[in-house]
Amino acid sequence: MIAFCLRSYHTSRFLLLGVVFVALAAIFSSMVHAQDCDLECSADDQSENEYFSCISDKKACLESRISETQARSNTLSNTISIINGQINIQELQIQQTRLEIGMLEREIDELSERISGLNLSLDRLTSMLVARVRTHYKESRVSPLTALASTGSFAETFTREQYLNLAGRQTALAMQRAELQRILYDQQKELKELKQAEVESKRQELQSEQNQLASQRQEQQFLLQETRSNEQRYQQELQRTLAEIAAIQSIIAGQGTETEVGGVDRGERIASVIVGASTCSTGTHLHFEVTSGGTRRDPAQHLKPVSIVWSNSPDGEFGFSGDWDWPLNDAARITQGYGMTYYARVRRAYGGSPHTGIDMTSKSANYGVKAVRSGTLYRGSIRCGGGQLRYVKVEHDDDDLSTYYLHVNYI
Repeated sequence: MIAFCLRSYHTSRFLLLGVVFVALAAIFSSMVHAQDCDLECSADDQSENEYFSCISDKKACLESRISETQARSNTLSNTISIINGQINIQELQIQQTRLEIGMLEREIDELSERISGLNLSLDRLTSMLVARVRTHYKESRVSPLTALASTGSFAETFTREQYLNLAGRQTALAMQRAELQRILYDQQKELKELKQAEVESKRQELQSEQNQLASQRQEQQFLLQETRSNEQRYQQELQRTLAEIAAIQSIIAGQGTETEVGGVDRGERIASVIVGASTCSTGTHLHFEVTSGGTRRDPAQHLKPVSIVWSNSPDGEFGFSGDWDWPLNDAARITQGYGMTYYARVRRAYGGSPHTGIDMTSKSANYGVKAVRSGTLYRGSIRCGGGQLRYVKVEHDDDDLSTYYLHVNYI
């Protein structure tokens, strides 16, 4: 019995020590992880390899932290933390690209000096070779008999012939050296051109990275101004957008309550935009969506180019390339585009999903909604955020496309 108690005591003690060890290891690991993200990377104090390795480690650490934060609940503080991490990564990338450009420029300067030296050496070698070839040519034009007659000595004639043979071999070697020098010169020149093209490519990368950094900082400021650091306001907006995307997904899946109205012609009025806030909408706008066999498509590919008022900050402008007339008169003021917009990308407003349509209003107080194509009109509604989200749908006659018009009143 005593032996059993002792074994139990030692077993419990061993388990306790194991738990303590695991906890300490986790704490140490997190401390190391935090230290990695706080690494000081300096191009002045570190070798190039050490600097690039430091940058790589720090970016990997920050990316890991961003992934961890994204896995947590969507809060304002977490969103700000993600943006800050992305800005830090972008700043590190810019530092790295600048150093790479500096390294390439130094290589180009070295190649320029090398090419200049090779060019001078090649000029001298060519001049010497030309002079030697001329001399050899003149000497070789004199026949051995003529040389014997002029000198009267077989020994001198023999020595002269040996000299000509040696000069011929030296000339051949000089020609070979000149050819090798020319090949090396061409190689260095080609390498310099490649490095110059690489520098230009890196400069374009740098400009793109700087533009992205400016965009991230703009998004950061926009988020802070828009939410005013108010977590409650942020969560209210998030719940509205999550409810809206869930309702839209259900509509596209055919889960809305719909009634067939009948045929409509292109340009015929089919609804009107609700003025002010409504179910799952904080203000006046039409959510316009296009599907093909249940698959979403970018409406910008179908709508014709028109003069746009852009109210979708911080995203900005995008293009339209189709031939459809717009669903609004006096179109259009764009409030949100299709895809991974600021709200989808930064705010994670749609649960990581893209914005599936285009939000727009008329440039004037004209709230009529028109069919962009002829087809069959349906009126529908679906539960959304404690109310009924109303929409109309047109199934097109001339293709497999359907268009959806949300946040509307029926007419």
